[in-house]
Amino acid sequence: MRRWVLVIWLAAVLALGSATATLWLSHRGQVSLAPSDLGQGNYQLVQMGGAPFTRDTLRGSPSLVFFGFTHCPDVCPTTLGDLAIWKEELGEEGRKLRVFFVSVDPERDSASILEEYLGWLPGAFGITGSREETDRALRSFRVFARKIPLEGGNYTMDHSSSVLMFDAQGRFSGTIAYQAPPDEALGKIRDLLNG
Repeated sequence: MRRWVLVIWLAAVLALGSATATLWLSHRGQVSLAPSDLGQGNYQLVQMGGAPFTRDTLRGSPSLVFFGFTHCPDVCPTTLGDLAIWKEELGEEGRKLRVFFVSVDPERDSASILEEYLGWLPGAFGITGSREETDRALRSFRVFARKIPLEGGNYTMDHSSSVLMFDAQGRFSGTIAYQAPPDEALGKIRDLLNG
């Protein structure tokens, strides 16, 4: 009898550990639990040129969507650098690929700040909006973001780190993990462009 109790107890612990790890990794952007309706919610943000950013914006051309913020010390600059390398490597093949950088920190990231921050990356659009609309977008894209207080009253943001891929019909088609090997990332993007 004791053996069965021990087996059941161990199975429960393993199941709980697996669920916890999966949830944590999905928040960190390493595991995609996103359903087919990812990005299709009711949100209305603003592109740095003033045009609206809604679920309809994802239609018309393949897109990469990344959530970050301009005060980010490491993940965002690294990912933007990767995006630039991917775009350069794709050349003419990647001309129709759009990149949307959605701020998780709208209090500090105005449209003009995003325009300056992304001006060097061809085909990149900065996205911002009210806190309420940003939170709606975060829920719609299943993206994790939270404020982390720092000394002196300042703060930083913890957020999901994967790049989300959408086809020309605006349908979610997968993720590129943070610092994925270039060949792996380019293979996924080429599949997206040729899909």
